[in-house]
Amino acid sequence: MRKRDREATRARLLEAARLRFARDGYDATSVRDIAGDSDVDATLIFRYFGSKKRLFEEATAADLAPDLLDGPNEELVARMVRTVVDQDWTEYGGEHPLVALLRSSAHEDTRRHLREEVCHTYVNALRDLAEGDDAELRAELLSAWLVGIGILRSVVATPALARARTADLAPHVAAVATGLLGRPMSGAVDRPEA
Repeated sequence: MRKRDREATRARLLEAARLRFARDGYDATSVRDIAGDSDVDATLIFRYFGSKKRLFEEATAADLAPDLLDGPNEELVARMVRTVVDQDWTEYGGEHPLVALLRSSAHEDTRRHLREEVCHTYVNALRDLAEGDDAELRAELLSAWLVGIGILRSVVATPALARARTADLAPHVAAVATGLLGRPMSGAVDRPEA
């Protein structure tokens, strides 16, 4: 019973931390805030995680692109857009986990983690699809556009992007991705019929 309580408390702390860090960023989030949200004493954070920094690392160590590389290559960009637009990120306050990292990017460790996530998850996959000499540059340009879509949707909340669904974006995604990658890309993800 004691082990289960420990695991449940740890899970509650991680859940509260994800929401706080996503909404407020690292600097604006205190250990007391997270403990209060979890209805526990702040000392438990240090007992379970050792430090606020370690809690942040665990709380933001999500799989940013579930099943991203599964499926046809020509649908990769559409799958990326779908993770930003249609993926349920409730545990991060409804925003993509990259937003939490961006809100905390004043710290070198976070910038390094963000760079690794974006480069290894997005840029490398797009670079491998790009045709031509400057594939890396075009992959980074497309990645910047995709990250910008996420920021305008959730942080800035521009009206058209905030209410747009993947299907609304599909023709534009296809046009931009095809132009930048130099090969036909789809803006929509075909779903197998049931």
